[in-house]
Amino acid sequence: MASSSLTRRAVLAGGTVLASAVAGNVLVSKLAGARETTRATLEPRETECALAEGGMTRNVFSYGDRAPAPVLRVKQGEQLGVRLRNGLSEPTTIHWHGIRLPIAMDGVPFLTQPLVQPNEAFDYTFNPPDAGSFWYHPHCNSLVQMSRGLTGLLIVEEAKDPGFDADIALNLRDWRLGDDGQFITLYAPRQTARAGTYGTIRTTNWRREPDYDAPAGSLTRLRLVVTDVTRVYKLAIEGAPGLVIALDGNPLQKPIPLDNLAVGPGQRADIIVRIPDTEGAYVTVRDFSSPSPLTVARLRAAGTSRKRALGDVKPLPQNPIAEPDLSTAATIPLEFTATAEQIEKSKYCGDLGYSFWAINSTPWPGASPDPQAPLAELKLGRSYILGLHNRTPHPHPIHLHGMSFKLLRSDKRALPPIWTDTALVYPDERIDVALVADNLGDWLLHCHVIEHQETGMSGYIRVT
Repeated sequence: MASSSLTRRAVLAGGTVLASAVAGNVLVSKLAGARETTRATLEPRETECALAEGGMTRNVFSYGDRAPAPVLRVKQGEQLGVRLRNGLSEPTTIHWHGIRLPIAMDGVPFLTQPLVQPNEAFDYTFNPPDAGSFWYHPHCNSLVQMSRGLTGLLIVEEAKDPGFDADIALNLRDWRLGDDGQFITLYAPRQTARAGTYGTIRTTNWRREPDYDAPAGSLTRLRLVVTDVTRVYKLAIEGAPGLVIALDGNPLQKPIPLDNLAVGPGQRADIIVRIPDTEGAYVTVRDFSSPSPLTVARLRAAGTSRKRALGDVKPLPQNPIAEPDLSTAATIPLEFTATAEQIEKSKYCGDLGYSFWAINSTPWPGASPDPQAPLAELKLGRSYILGLHNRTPHPHPIHLHGMSFKLLRSDKRALPPIWTDTALVYPDERIDVALVADNLGDWLLHCHVIEHQETGMSGYIRVT
């Protein structure tokens, strides 16, 4: 497998610094010398791409001429401006997953913004307050558009260089392709009512088991972002030690070894790998989510050893998230269940035609100019505990837009006290999380197994 050069860097017209995986382009950003700009244009359109052996896959969706979508990079606190110019034959939007931003920029049709129709444009402008690994995707006809390729990474770099030697962003996702390399049915209702419909081909940056060069003896940062619509990854590393330094865009107070780490759809993990000293040596990141482990990516040691030590890794600076006051926090119960209730099909943004799932016994009807009542109404500045109870035999990665919450406790396992926007709740598990309602608006809360989202496991929380 061809490895990528350490020195190449993709620069989008207009000056936005991007790291692209197109045609083997490097995904390594030399942090010390990187330039930051604030403007980009994303134009979703239909294209074709070599995803499987033996030919081009047709009817792929990507942003512009790039395949996969570009990796956008911006400094923490700097303004990012993105123009969405819709080149599809159907409406779309962009949701900035994990970013705490103004409600008008959140990308949810009818709840936060109008649909962006074909040949129309919409401008997103916001200042990311948190450093970390984030991503972007549509919130209209989500299963189809995401399954066909519309997922991209947004990297918010720390205001102060943390001192790593290389930074490699990895977009992890499945594709539902047949033996001929063309798309097959994107979901099976029987599986939608269970854990979800898995893809047939797994890729990293739209390539199967890719190789990347990394400086020998270096401390290399891997940003693993699960943009898949279904799969829960279980990540481990071979050939070198690795430490998890951040989860879901937020630093850990103390780095932990990478060992069979579960990362569900929508979640992210930042890993520091101490690359071997010997040029040509390989480090392998593997996924153990299926009976036959799969190689996510391999890192090849390149050049003269930089002789860095894993002990040099210090915790990243914490993001400026308000600490909830648990002594005054009200508790809001949220139950995630199966449902037998049928709902009318949405006339907007696609619909799978089924309702298998619900939150608090109510299945979400889908995009509508007249959405149902909120799951809860929160007062601005108040602290709350969300009681997440999964009453099903399948895991659900529960994602909240617009705010971050802290993991408190589980009735099944020990939880690290981390900030996140997506909590993986296991079967029959109860998890309590806490937050300060510090962002006005109607914020979507849903399962990030997209089939579950689109068949009822969705709702919104209102902050007034």
